Amino acid sequence: MEERRKHQRTEVNQPGYVSSGGSVMSCMVRNVSPEGAAIDVENPAFVPQHFRLVMANDGSVYSCRIAWIQKNRIGLTFVDVT
Repeated sequence: MEERRKHQRTEVNQPGYVSSGGSVMSCMVRNVSPEGAAIDVENPAFVPQHFRLVMANDGSVYSCRIAWIQKNRIGLTFVDVT
């Protein structure tokens, strides 16, 4: 598989939350880079295309969109909010 990322991802394995439209779902953030992340969720069917990823440890928030889904892992691209 060809590597297409511009930035190397850092393994973090931290709890986080998928937040959208007033609903919140827990997730596990597996890795992160300046441009995106990978998360594991119980059921990817309940994750909207665009949402906020909230890191449980430090409360940082990222606006995201789904780049890919493989089983329970979702690849995210961070979206600039202007």
